[in-house]
Amino acid sequence: MLFIIAAFLGALGQFFYKSGAEKTDSTFASYLINARLLAGIVCYVAVMVLFVAAFKRGGALTVLYSIYASTFIFAAIIAWFAYGTPIRAPHFAGFALLIAGMYLLGR
Repeated sequence: MLFIIAAFLGALGQFFYKSGAEKTDSTFASYLINARLLAGIVCYVAVMVLFVAAFKRGGALTVLYSIYASTFIFAAIIAWFAYGTPIRAPHFAGFALLIAGMYLLGR
């Protein structure tokens, strides 16, 4: 469960990086005082904390990292909500392959 939350936060962090990048200009300060970029950093720090917690609970690296691949699914869903990026049949096929891979690696 911790890695599912970490995967969502990883995708959310990428969303904040992308939306934050859209708000920057050529100045260094626009990167430093950018709430969205800072939110992305907070998400990534939370991901690291969740990784450590999951490993401390005895999670196997091969299982946990395969679960983290669900980040790609969460990213597509966030892009759909935030930007209206369409999710088409090939995307769903990719999601199914990711889920099948997560299942197989977790066995």
